[in-house]
Amino acid sequence: MRKYIFIAIILFLGTTCFSQNSEKFSSKDYVSALKKVTDVMVNDVTSPVAAARYYAYVTLASNEVMSLFQMPERSFSKSLNGFPKVEVADTLITKSDASLASVYTVYKMAEKLLPSGYKFSTEADSLMRVAVKKGISKEQTKRTSQLVQIAIAQITPYIRADNFRKLSNFKKYTPLSGDGHWQPTGPGYMQAVEPNWNQIRPFLLDSAQQFKPIAPIVFDTAKTSSFYKQMDEVYNIVNKLTKKQKAIASFWDCNPFALQQIGHVEFGFKKISPGGHWIGITGKACLKKETSLEQTIFIHTTVAITLTDAFISCWDGKFKTNRVRPETAINKWIDNRWKPLLQTPPFPEYTSGHSVISTAAATVLTKIFGDNFSFTDTTETEFGLPERKFKSFLQASQEAAISRLYGGIHFRDAIENGALQGEQIGKYIVIKILESNNRNFTFMKDKKQHNNQIISHDEM
Repeated sequence: MRKYIFIAIILFLGTTCFSQNSEKFSSKDYVSALKKVTDVMVNDVTSPVAAARYYAYVTLASNEVMSLFQMPERSFSKSLNGFPKVEVADTLITKSDASLASVYTVYKMAEKLLPSGYKFSTEADSLMRVAVKKGISKEQTKRTSQLVQIAIAQITPYIRADNFRKLSNFKKYTPLSGDGHWQPTGPGYMQAVEPNWNQIRPFLLDSAQQFKPIAPIVFDTAKTSSFYKQMDEVYNIVNKLTKKQKAIASFWDCNPFALQQIGHVEFGFKKISPGGHWIGITGKACLKKETSLEQTIFIHTTVAITLTDAFISCWDGKFKTNRVRPETAINKWIDNRWKPLLQTPPFPEYTSGHSVISTAAATVLTKIFGDNFSFTDTTETEFGLPERKFKSFLQASQEAAISRLYGGIHFRDAIENGALQGEQIGKYIVIKILESNNRNFTFMKDKKQHNNQIISHDEM
């Protein structure tokens, strides 16, 4: 059994190779750049699993570029599955600006990866003009651009080898016949989203099957069965939702595929993905704690990789169990006119994706920022929803998980076992990342005492 001992060690600020005072661009600029990536993915209606993948590569590329500037311990080359170390000539590094390079990489990698990536060309050009106004010479911006392009060129083969491009070659998914299996639901009756996502190479997990969830309750429509009781629970809870429960369900909906039907015409709501929501939370936490730019980048990369691996694990289970959604089951065996509060997402039910990825992300963020890190989540305010306050990341993840029951789109065992699956993934990733950094890593900076906090762990 592993135990974690977190020891705070005071270090003199001058020992940090890359001082926050020397940054022309800050954590705020980095978080802002990622928000623009989120906005484009919302507009593109990017699937939850694909969005997490994009976040992972964009943040990873930025982190590896930043690690070139006398911070090799920040590189993920020692820990990720098959990830190469980025090599750039020292002469080019010394002529480049680290803070500019890290933010510029966000735009250039997003430009390369996203379907609407062309939109980031203008952002990248604008950033260079801002850099000159901030006092970075045109020659330095030119060298920085060259450095970023070299780094991205080295990372690109790794991206292309993750099996994403092979997904379109698989046989078209056909829903299984039988009452207990998933079927498309209204209003869009969309085909299942990414049924072969378990073929994507994980970043840190050994395989998509490493953390298999507990088997779901056996499908059985007898009124005395455990499955029927779960079905009846969803039905009754949704029919008697309180105002607070409705608010929780709506806040964590995060369904990019949600549609509004007016007559014979359907309109997309364009909502943020679950991963996008947690990237937003990560940014807010970093800005509240005033982490340095390099720390902010590393933390975002860790969370994005966690989200991606958690989705790979979850999707493996979804399309192996192929379990029916509450809406389909309740309509057939309890009430054919019943509708869930939230629109049912277009993929199988077990386990709950939000429960898995939220718990995994919260587990990682808790190890970084602590158990009682309170924050105000304003991620959904731009979509017309009020902010919510949380005393900890785990409290937020627990609310995200139970929101699926309030929304009527998941059974309880998919939520609870999904959260357990996410916790296992989160703990595993924390171990892998800490071990890859010689069992310690500088995560936080205490502004008042001008020190860094070292998090270390021992195995006992």
